[in-house]
Amino acid sequence: MTDILVPSVPNLPLPKEEYNKLYFNQLTNVLRLYFNLLNNSVFDINQVLTDIQTGGGGAVLNLPYGAFSSFVSQTATVNTATLMTLDTTDFSNTVSINTSKIIVTKPGIYNLQFSAQLQNLHNAPEDVFIWLKQNGTDIVGSTGKVGMPARKSAGVPFHDIKGWNYFLSMKANDYVEIYWSTTNASVTIETYAASGTPTKPSTASVVATLSFVSALT
Repeated sequence: MTDILVPSVPNLPLPKEEYNKLYFNQLTNVLRLYFNLLNNSVFDINQVLTDIQTGGGGAVLNLPYGAFSSFVSQTATVNTATLMTLDTTDFSNTVSINTSKIIVTKPGIYNLQFSAQLQNLHNAPEDVFIWLKQNGTDIVGSTGKVGMPARKSAGVPFHDIKGWNYFLSMKANDYVEIYWSTTNASVTIETYAASGTPTKPSTASVVATLSFVSALT
C-alpha cells in the first residue's frame, strides 16, 4: 500500500464581482480535484481500518523499520568509548545504516532494541558500559552497566548476551549509535561460528532493530 496522501487546502481562485463562466469553471475544477483527493484518502483509511477489524493484523500498513547485525568480533581499548559496529542490513524500510549510524528518513518515535554477545577471558570480574548517542551527542540516562564474571578457566571465557530497548524521538535524517567500553581488553563482543551437538546456527556479535512507533506530537 502506498502512503496515505492528505490533501492540502485548495487554492481557490478569487471571485469576480459579476458572473464569469471562466471563473466558475476554474472553481469547479479546483473543488473537483480536491474532493477526488479527499475521497482517495478516505478510501485508503477505510482499507486500513477494514484490514485491522477483519483480523488482517494491519498487513496493508507500511511503517519504517530496520534490522541490522554484525558478524565481526569487536574489541575495545580499556576505558575508551568504542562504537559497536553494524555491517549487515537484514531488513530495511526507510531506516538504514552508514558506518554503524542507524539513520531514519521519516520523523517519529522509534523503538531501538539491541543485543551484544559479550565474553570475558580475564581471570577477574570486569565491567562493561553500554550507552547511546543521537546525532553524536550522548543520550542522558542511556548507560547500562554490566558485570562480567571471571573466565571459567584458562582459555575458557565466561559468556553472556545483554540487550535492552529504548524509545527515541527522531527527526528526519537523525541517527543513533551504540557505544560501549570495558575495564579490561580481555572483555570482547564475539561472533561464533555454527556448531554441532546439537546443530546450532552462527551467532552475531551485535544485533539492532529500529522500529517506528508513532508520529511526533
